[in-house]
Amino acid sequence: SSLFYAILMKDLGCSSNAAKMCFLFGADDRETKGAIKTVDWRNFRQQAGFALSHIAPGKPWLTRALRMVGVLAAGQRAGKELIQIRCERGAKIARLFGLGEETAMAIHNLDEHFDGGGHPSGATGDEIPLLGRIMGLAQTAEVFLREHDREAMREMLRERRGTWFDPELVTILLAVSDEDELWQQLSKSTEEMVQQCEPEEHVLYADDERLDNIAAGFAQVIDAKSPWTFNHSRGVADISVGIAKVLGLSSTRVRDLNRAALLHDIGKLGVSNLILDKPGKLTPEELAVMREHPRNTFDILHRVAGFGDLADLAASHHERLDGKGYYRGLSAMQLSVDARIMCVADMYEALTAKRPYREDLSPLTVMEILEKNCAGGGVCPMVLDALKTFVARGTFVPYQLAA
Repeated sequence: SSLFYAILMKDLGCSSNAAKMCFLFGADDRETKGAIKTVDWRNFRQQAGFALSHIAPGKPWLTRALRMVGVLAAGQRAGKELIQIRCERGAKIARLFGLGEETAMAIHNLDEHFDGGGHPSGATGDEIPLLGRIMGLAQTAEVFLREHDREAMREMLRERRGTWFDPELVTILLAVSDEDELWQQLSKSTEEMVQQCEPEEHVLYADDERLDNIAAGFAQVIDAKSPWTFNHSRGVADISVGIAKVLGLSSTRVRDLNRAALLHDIGKLGVSNLILDKPGKLTPEELAVMREHPRNTFDILHRVAGFGDLADLAASHHERLDGKGYYRGLSAMQLSVDARIMCVADMYEALTAKRPYREDLSPLTVMEILEKNCAGGGVCPMVLDALKTFVARGTFVPYQLAA
């Protein structure tokens, strides 16, 4: 059971190093992370080959050369830092979910190597928890299997046996024949595989407290994707709850608003940091990608039993009363009070936060912008008045400003 949940949650910390990876390589963090898993980064020749093909693709040669010098200079230190951020953050969030210390430690030790050449601690042999050793082997094997074929996977296992991976575990995997049903199982849908693998003897159930913790944990995953969205989801949730209480909404609606606000930007995890962290104006193509993130939020949440009912609300945070919002262009008649609250909360938090493409805005300027949107038919007057009441109480300080 601990291994099952560790595997499902092993990448909880991945968003934490996305911005650094994007900055270091000058490339799409998602593509770079996917490709780097096929490389033995302890092998200088493979390391250099990866750098040549993946640093600042499409940029002028001088730009690429300068970036390459920076990557090579950073070397192992940068690699260790990226992995340490990922492992520590992932383990911390797993603990928040109540998944147990064995699961958390498996995630923390995911990128350790059997001979001590891994990160973040350089642990060796049995110092690495067994579940961490299994996961480290499995994730690399899966990448080679998916990107190449079974024989390429086996060749990689033989090469890294005793260095990256526990020799006993490699022996077990190499002993799986081509006729074994494992290979057919891997062709099934992810959801179907997960349902078949969940240990019946220790199924974890999510009560209200755990659902709240899961929403809060994934808010951390979401906000870690970019330094410019530090605590954005938590801020939108606090503002939404504050407005809802001013308006006298029921405790159930307040709870649902809080969860939906914490998860409203989960669709941004599929957007490259080249777009999220771009200091200048987005191109029409980049803007189109960015405007798809509410749709992605809906597609993710509506598949989750505990959050499915919140998918529509969470995905409505960029809608406007005048129908000029996105991604659906809903009208005032189609937007509930709860959705209107989240629209205003999202705008207020974003305007009070620091952004790479504009100067910081004063509280007065932020309210002036919201009032113009209200006068233009974009946001709800009742909700804006409730926001002013909430802000005037002085109980909320934007997290970016507080930091």
